[in-house]
Amino acid sequence: MNNQFIQRVIFNWDKIDNNSYLKKIEAFKGIERLDFNKPVTFFVGENGSGKSTLLEALAVAYGFNPEGGTKNYVFSTHDTHSELYDAITISRGYRKEKWGYFLRAESFYNVATQEEEYADISHPSAKYHKMSHGESFLALAQNNLRANGLYLFDEPEAALSPQRQLTLLMEIHRCAKEGAQFFIVTHSPILLGIPDADIYSFENGRIHLCEYEETESYQVTEMFINNRLLLLDRLLKRDSL
Repeated sequence: MNNQFIQRVIFNWDKIDNNSYLKKIEAFKGIERLDFNKPVTFFVGENGSGKSTLLEALAVAYGFNPEGGTKNYVFSTHDTHSELYDAITISRGYRKEKWGYFLRAESFYNVATQEEEYADISHPSAKYHKMSHGESFLALAQNNLRANGLYLFDEPEAALSPQRQLTLLMEIHRCAKEGAQFFIVTHSPILLGIPDADIYSFENGRIHLCEYEETESYQVTEMFINNRLLLLDRLLKRDSL
């Protein structure tokens, strides 16, 4: 039985103008719906493949601020989100999330600033700006990870060392076992290793489920580690031509 907060998303491309760049994204062509059956769903693919665009649309359609934060965050420094959220319908499950957070690497500074402005005596600021970038990024995630929550993370590994990525992996896995649901855009072969997650690849011109070992993040990392000297020799010789 599917007991996720977001069980599927249905696309209505008639609501998108034919001249929109969204209709030029290869992975979106022909897609009518995606089903989400696992507590953790990853979106993977090359830059510009549409994965962050879809994550953003899911977040905005569900009621989160486009720049990130909880549903209580209402601010805008620069509107850049696409109109895709107007063309999707989210099918919700019978459960209601008890908390939620939309975390975006690119707008983290703005969200951390807004957190200070929202603070009061009853809700003191965590003062993320007083920490290093990596420490504040992990602290914000940890401070908002709760059982039965809904989380949309866009490249959460951006500021984290490999060791801190492992810490985040453990936190996500623990929270998922406690009824939370995650949608995560990532290039991290570490985070992608979370057990029993669905991985949607945006490669090869379509959105499709794939195995961990089939992801480019895993394959490129494995190739580099196992053949570092040979690979560097070939790449750097080619670069010097």
